[in-house]
Amino acid sequence: QVQLVESGGGLVQAGGSLRLSCAASGRTFSSYAMGWFRQAPGKEREFVAAISSRGGSTYYAPSVKGRFTISRDNAKNPVYLQMNSLKPEDTAVYYCAAGRVSGDPGDYDYWGQGTQVTVSS
Repeated sequence: QVQLVESGGGLVQAGGSLRLSCAASGRTFSSYAMGWFRQAPGKEREFVAAISSRGGSTYYAPSVKGRFTISRDNAKNPVYLQMNSLKPEDTAVYYCAAGRVSGDPGDYDYWGQGTQVTVSS
């Protein structure tokens, strides 16, 4: 069993930065790939970024590539999403998830409760 808790969301102006954290509990955390997804009001949940279980491979949605960076520290458990050059269209609830490295939400077994990110123009 893995439990995930996100933090670090908030309100930021366009062009600004935020770093999201995802704290994970459970001894098998390091065996899971981790992903970040987001969901804006009235829209489907969409893939943002993913990282393999050991952190050797990362994947990004085209809309965030070059602006966002996913990383993990298996010794301390958190997974991070560094978000730079934020745009109003990045506004959404951001979720971290544990599962198989993929852009499909259905491939993830565990989800956090989400953290709101709001980017003002």
